[in-house]
Amino acid sequence: MVQCRPMSSPLVELKKTAVVNTLRGCRLFAGLPAADLEKIAAITVVRPLADGEYLFHEGEPAHGFYIVQRGAINVHRVNAAGKEQVIHIFRPGESFAEAALATERGYPADARAIGSSQVLTVQKDGILALIKRQPALALRMLASMSGHLRALVGQIEDLTLKDVETRLANWLLKRCPTPHQPAPVKIKLGITKRTLAAELGTVSETFSRTLAKFRDQSLIKVEGQAITILSPPRLAQLLEKNLGEG
Repeated sequence: MVQCRPMSSPLVELKKTAVVNTLRGCRLFAGLPAADLEKIAAITVVRPLADGEYLFHEGEPAHGFYIVQRGAINVHRVNAAGKEQVIHIFRPGESFAEAALATERGYPADARAIGSSQVLTVQKDGILALIKRQPALALRMLASMSGHLRALVGQIEDLTLKDVETRLANWLLKRCPTPHQPAPVKIKLGITKRTLAAELGTVSETFSRTLAKFRDQSLIKVEGQAITILSPPRLAQLLEKNLGEG
């Protein structure tokens, strides 16, 4: 009697393909061959998160690191006065918390979903075992963590050396693919204005006044959770002027 091998569920294969595609789109794993991506996918768990749900809290043991598949994740710390300081908002395709793999001290901050979100958890034990077999992965992770560090240093510079107007202009232009072209550029925020205000180190009222100022100067147009830069070169000129005055 011929025994038939069980067929893989189409849904399971679809989910596996989605995970592999997310890994491929992450800078950390860009360029890896399909066989390596499938090995990483095998040690990866999909975790959906509701709006406001915490992924982890500061000091909790690290179970792995994360890649945003859908939505956004607000990584922040809360100071002694109870004020939340946003470290970074991670968006689809971005990885975070890699550094927690190398320490037993746990996660250095809190992480909370912004809107309905989904992340991939690359499990700690599995990725460490894989790194031992393929040391090149460690170099990729170091490069990714270096990128996070540069972003954090840049954020500290923004928060300590520049006013809100300059920070917002800088934030918008960083997300403009052609800042020297006169054509308008529409940026979909994907987060609330209150969250963006926190990311820029200010409060909602100051952020709203700055948006209104940019609108009055015909630099931007605001439509819901989208901001259109009406003239990227003019906004760039404003940024250069403010930096020059600093």
